[in-house]
This record gives sequence, C-alpha cells and structure tokens, in this order.
Amino acid sequence: MTKQPAKPADDDSDLLEKLLSDVTRLPDHGRVIHARPKHKPIPVQRLRDERAALADSLSDHITWDIGTETGEELVYLRNGLSPQALRKLRRGHWVIQDELDLHGLNSVEARALLVKFLNGCIRSGARCVRIVHGKGLRSKNREPVLKTKVANWLIQRDEVLAFCQARQVDGGGGAVMVLLKAGSRKQD
Repeated sequence: MTKQPAKPADDDSDLLEKLLSDVTRLPDHGRVIHARPKHKPIPVQRLRDERAALADSLSDHITWDIGTETGEELVYLRNGLSPQALRKLRRGHWVIQDELDLHGLNSVEARALLVKFLNGCIRSGARCVRIVHGKGLRSKNREPVLKTKVANWLIQRDEVLAFCQARQVDGGGGAVMVLLKAGSRKQD
C-alpha cells in the first residue's frame, strides 16, 4: 500500500472564517471615499535632456567677440590682454606643448574630448596647444563644421586667453593655436 499525503483539515478560507468568527464589524460611517485622480507621470529625464540640448545649441552660436580679420580666419583675445600676446601666438613664439586632433568626430564627441583635453592641459601646466579641427573637405557643403564650434567652446572657457588660426606649417586653416592661463601643476 502506498501512503497518500495527508489532506489539510481545512483550507485557508475556512481557517480564516473560524479565526474571524468572534469579530464584530465596525458601524458604517456613511462617508463616501472618492478615488484620487491619477496624475500623468512627468518625464523628468526627458525634460532634463531637452534643457541640456537647448543650452548646448545656444552655446554654439558665434558671438560678436570673435574677430574675423581675414575672411574665415578666427581670432580671439580675452579682454584686458595685450594685442602683443596674440601677435606672439600667431608667429609661433610659444612652443606647442600638446595637441588634439578632432578629425572624424561629430560635435558631441568633439566637445567632450575638447573639455577633457583642456582640463588635462591645465592640470599639466601646458600654456600653448594646437587643436586640429579640420578644413571640412569631406563634410556636407565642404564647410568646416567643427571650426566655428571649437571657437565657441574655447571662448566659453575661462582658462583660454587667446586663439588664432595656426601657421601653415602647423595646420593652417584646419587648426587653431590656443594660449592658456598658467595653471598650478599637480604633482602625481
């Protein structure tokens, strides 16, 4: 003979009924409880993303502070600095201590890399750097997309004192020479 599993004496509902048998119901209070209206969820992250995109798009516009002395050449000198500093930068007076090449990157990638590069230059104490943005020969309408964006991004940084188009031997119209503030070098 095979043993069959023991059946429970009562199922759960019978047990509950037995337990609640001496409980008396509370008197009806006569009030109607209305269901609360459900609010639509707020897409907080999407709103943050849209605000960030708007701020980025507004920050990419050329300001009137950029001098365009010879056609498409971008020149910038922070207020209060001597024009002599810009002249020296144009003539290659300072040694190029570091460089960044942005060829083949889109605007988002280029901006992130530029920020990282400038932060590294300040930490290392670099004063003169070259940023290669390209001439736009392979872009739509053969226009340099990154050229004006790089100029705008540089203007927004406090550590950038001046910049100008690189000399022909340093990249010409496809690069920009940047003079940075002297930073405190951090010892590793």
